[in-house]
Amino acid sequence: MFKISESKRSFEENQQDVFYLADTCWSAFTNIRDEDWEYYLDYRKSQGFNILQVNMLQQWDASQSELNLKPFALKENGTFNFRIYNEAYFERAKKMFEMASAKGIRIALALLWANYVPNTWASQMPIKQLGVFPKDMVISYVDKVMSLYDVYQPIYIISGDTDFQTEEVIQDYYKAALDRVKENNSSALTTLHIRGREDELPRELRESPNLDFYMFQSGHNSEFQNMSYKLAEIFYQKNPQRPILNSEPCYEMMGYSRRIYGRFSREDVRKAAWQSILSGASAGVTYGAHGIWSWHDSRLGFDSSVGEAFESPYDWRDALRFEGAWDYAFVREFIEMYGFFDLIPAQKLLKNNTQEIRVARNANYILVYVPFNIRIELEGNFVSKKMIYLDLESKKTMQVRGEYQEQGNITSVSMHSFTRDALLIIEE
Repeated sequence: MFKISESKRSFEENQQDVFYLADTCWSAFTNIRDEDWEYYLDYRKSQGFNILQVNMLQQWDASQSELNLKPFALKENGTFNFRIYNEAYFERAKKMFEMASAKGIRIALALLWANYVPNTWASQMPIKQLGVFPKDMVISYVDKVMSLYDVYQPIYIISGDTDFQTEEVIQDYYKAALDRVKENNSSALTTLHIRGREDELPRELRESPNLDFYMFQSGHNSEFQNMSYKLAEIFYQKNPQRPILNSEPCYEMMGYSRRIYGRFSREDVRKAAWQSILSGASAGVTYGAHGIWSWHDSRLGFDSSVGEAFESPYDWRDALRFEGAWDYAFVREFIEMYGFFDLIPAQKLLKNNTQEIRVARNANYILVYVPFNIRIELEGNFVSKKMIYLDLESKKTMQVRGEYQEQGNITSVSMHSFTRDALLIIEE
């Protein structure tokens, strides 16, 4: 069983610490053919992914699909009749759950995406909406979902990409759903997926004993990529203490939001992961490929004007093989190999004049993430310690020594010889 560790900073399964490594596949239930689902599962399994983040309902900004799979009956105006379930849709999703579970992959299931909830930024977008989910159906909807899928031990993501503008949103939708999940299964893991750059949760949700871990998202806006470490720092200080992860860093090859010219590279995506992890969000991380989350078929359309207005995705067959997924797989391998589940942010050690370089430590190691090559200066005397640089793209290593300056109590570590981002590992 996947559960919270005693430290309240990480997860464990079968009495072993485990890193939450998720892929973003929001549109799985509406867009993926059965044979493609199995191929996708096998490939991600081979890379070491143990979680898939999936939307229970239709993703509002998904790519077009020829499958015509809808969770509810349609009204004449094209919106959902939420009181009439499409049972075939939910039964098919059950088969997809079963296939994932058989391969040792757990689904983190988003229940109420923000566009289905009144008075959220997504439901207020001036686009064709699918309708507002009736609040008197929240409890029965949770019951239905859990009756079908709880046997596969999903993680329940109560909200999707949401903000919290009104008490109705907080109480009648998210808190009602959160509490009902725990009433049905007290062992089920729960969390909230919140809007990019959001750094606060309503007190009723944050203090609820029914909330198990924190998610934040640093997001896809090119101007705010520092949120990967800023939000990690903020959530690390929150009470009660819980595991923390960046559930939506920039997706590989995603166009910058608001149609700003450019796309996030493999290195950008890797940077977001390591900055988050060394700044307090060390329980896990979620990868995303632009073409997988929306399950894009290049023969069909994608509306780049919807939501955050991203440039067109890659075909899912190409996006599945983006190299950044292997970098995230290495993150899990590295954390689990060395048992880095007790990392503590240690930014005060860094004497370079930048926040982009991130520092964390435990009893045995100091880790320094170096996105751009520079001589590293750390407070303290570490010259007798073993030091190596790890190139995070090639995974090559090189040994290095430090020079101690007694005046100022600074250890200066020379530049590495790699051309990409690197991790400085100091063994204490």
